Amino acid sequence: MEGKEEDVRLGANKFTERQPIGTAAQTDDKDYKEPPAAPLFEPGELKSWSFWRAGIAEFMATFLFLYITILTVMGVKRSSSMCASVGIQGIAWAFGGMIFALVYCTAGISGGHINPAVTFGLLLARKLSLTRAIFYMIMQCLGAICGAGVVKGFQKGPYERNLGGVNFVAPGYTKGDGLGAEIVGTFVLVYTVFSATDAKRNARDSHVPILAPLPIGFAVFLVHLATIPITGTGINPARSLGAAIIFNKHRGWEDHWIFWVGPFIGAALAAIYHQIVIRAIPFKSRS
Repeated sequence: MEGKEEDVRLGANKFTERQPIGTAAQTDDKDYKEPPAAPLFEPGELKSWSFWRAGIAEFMATFLFLYITILTVMGVKRSSSMCASVGIQGIAWAFGGMIFALVYCTAGISGGHINPAVTFGLLLARKLSLTRAIFYMIMQCLGAICGAGVVKGFQKGPYERNLGGVNFVAPGYTKGDGLGAEIVGTFVLVYTVFSATDAKRNARDSHVPILAPLPIGFAVFLVHLATIPITGTGINPARSLGAAIIFNKHRGWEDHWIFWVGPFIGAALAAIYHQIVIRAIPFKSRS
């Protein structure tokens, strides 16, 4: 037990923040390694099977995500009342639960992004190359389109009558309300992604089992509870694009810009906050 208690003591106390904040140097006594910044362009990736495998994983994950979540939304809208279905809480669980499951399945292959906003935030933090980021976003969008397309193929009439899971600003809310909801909602998601995958946090809390997909999925669940009544909750441009393309009516396109601009702003703010404020590298002490 002595060794275990020592691990706990080190995990809790090793990384104190008593040094001035800056960006010039790292401390030498840390027991974790920061991954090096990814290059902006990495043409050699295109020759690697792991690169293409990661893109396929992102495609399949987003495909399954749209398939399950849109079917859930349609099931709620087809019911005579919210009480006769899983309701808003059930929709939120479907989105959050699928993200939990899919991130768990794909984290070791592609990183489990399943969302262009997450990919964009990680690109700004230099966690992946621009080459890989663009490839991921393309595959995510294609997967979302196919997932929504399969749902429509199964039941075209109900799909169109129930608006096909498209995102739009609900009556009673302004475009600004919708944009703000998407910015804050995506900030919560992407900030959670950064925190759950932080190398320093994993080293500091090494005595506590950390399952990164759980807080990420739970963040998606909570954001959906808050913003479904406002925008139907986008916070994922691929999800919004897939539904809009397959539904292909004015209702799906009139507010569509909000579901790209909002998530990308939210992701950028989360990356800036986490990398510059929370994870600012302290200067070495000079005696």
